[in-house]
Amino acid sequence: MNARFAFVVRRVLLTVPVLFVMSVIVFLIIRLVPGDPVRTMLGFRATEANVIEIRSQLGLDQPLVVQYLDFVGGIFRGDLGTDIVSKASLSELLAQRLPVTFELTGLAMILAIAIGVPLGVRAANGGRRIRRLTEGFVILGISIPDFWLGIMLVLVFAATLGIFPPSGYIPFVDDPVQNLRYMALPVLTLAVGEAAYFLRTTRAAVEGVLARPFVGFLRAKGLSERRIVGGHALRNAAPTIITVIGIQVGVLLGGAVIIETLFALPGVGRLIVTAITQRNYPTIQIGVLAIAAIFILVSLVTDLVVGMLDPRVADGAST
Repeated sequence: MNARFAFVVRRVLLTVPVLFVMSVIVFLIIRLVPGDPVRTMLGFRATEANVIEIRSQLGLDQPLVVQYLDFVGGIFRGDLGTDIVSKASLSELLAQRLPVTFELTGLAMILAIAIGVPLGVRAANGGRRIRRLTEGFVILGISIPDFWLGIMLVLVFAATLGIFPPSGYIPFVDDPVQNLRYMALPVLTLAVGEAAYFLRTTRAAVEGVLARPFVGFLRAKGLSERRIVGGHALRNAAPTIITVIGIQVGVLLGGAVIIETLFALPGVGRLIVTAITQRNYPTIQIGVLAIAAIFILVSLVTDLVVGMLDPRVADGAST
């Protein structure tokens, strides 16, 4: 119990410097780009008076240390700044956009796990035919780009069959059925590649467990293959599978940027893309910060869950 508590404390404390380094990197993203970021944002409107005014509004006329302290201080106060195009509060924009991104990535992750993990378990102890079929799915799922798959799904299920709408969004609280109809194609687009990746990971992890000596002992005792796979092999393979799932959250968040733009979903990814086209520096900074912070926190939760499932991880981390 002490080892597990020490493991949790250590992982939480390690997250603090990671968040600090991430905030510094995000802070310096625009400032390290060659040229004047204000002139880049203003484009043809970059008169000397406009440059001075925007520099003052963004605090870019202050020393870097002062700018960073103001940036971090605003985060702790809940004041993330203002969108320079719409003049809206970035805190309010994130509050509106994050639920859409969470719904998209959450549903895609659930669907990918529901498809990939059972197929991976089946492929690990199935026959040659099952293995070939799952290998084909893995190759296709990993090879097909998300944006191409999304376009094909729109052409088939929206333009041709008319089953799902091609783009747009309706909040779940307003109309749950319509919300799921609008989310069906984006979620499926994101989930296919992840399902293939989870299938491959699960198959390899379960096969590794089935090759251990204790599995032969269980078979000698007369346990059915279903009990061995479901009750022992999958449980021992779970830490590996969960670790990969946690890592793939970052891939989903990155994919959400493209998918939200393709399907006109009002999430954080689309907010970042729009801000880039507008050269909207504060919004780009906060959007990237939000996605990076979510990924770091998910990685922390993944480490803690794996540590709880596998005591050897916690024991090894505490020594």
